Amino acid sequence: MAFMVSPSSSGLADHQRVALDALVEDLRTIFGSRLLSLVAYDFSGSNNEDLPLRTLVLVQQVAFDDLARTAPLTSTWQRRGLAVPLILSRHEFDRTLDVFPLEYGSIIADHVVILGPPPFEDTRIDETDRRRGCEQQAKSHLIHLREGFLETRNDPRSIGKLITSSSAAFQTLLINIARLEGSDWRAAAADRATLAAAIEERLGVPAPLILDVLAARNGIGSVADPSGLLARYIDASERIWRYVDGWRG
Repeated sequence: MAFMVSPSSSGLADHQRVALDALVEDLRTIFGSRLLSLVAYDFSGSNNEDLPLRTLVLVQQVAFDDLARTAPLTSTWQRRGLAVPLILSRHEFDRTLDVFPLEYGSIIADHVVILGPPPFEDTRIDETDRRRGCEQQAKSHLIHLREGFLETRNDPRSIGKLITSSSAAFQTLLINIARLEGSDWRAAAADRATLAAAIEERLGVPAPLILDVLAARNGIGSVADPSGLLARYIDASERIWRYVDGWRG
């Protein structure tokens, strides 16, 4: 039987729990005794039950035959509100902690155990790897904005789309920096104003600018020419990258 935490502590909706229980049975059929753990993750403080719920499956070994048996089930899982699971062998996960410190760190920091014993009790992300991951994420974001602006050909509508499409990644970057700094990142992830205030205090990036960019996730709205916002956004992204590049803990 799958191990399910209480609804109050997990934040899982009833339909998500039902979908996860069905996923467990499917995974047992495919992997049998090689199935070690299943966790749900990526709640992101959004409380948006319409987003696909992400899961990590840890097994002893992954063979192509396992993937071939899994592939026909993915559409059913997606209809039930689940993203396609991330399936890794335990060895793969442990050996790539330094390669994906932010991605794995987010899972370790905020997850719900669905099946098996808690899989991360002895797992730690090295702070050096985490800082390097933040630097790579920050620099990639800055490059994306600069190149994206050139591709807009200075068209206001295209600039608005660039800001909107990059907003979610910007929020993820800021949450990762809050975690790196030891801030209350759970509160920051759950509330944009808290996140903006924490980043302004630590990095000096104006909170109103951060809130404007994060709000753009739902569209620019009535802004006639978002070029000024993008200019401030790019400047802020450069400041963020320089801060992470020089971070010493």
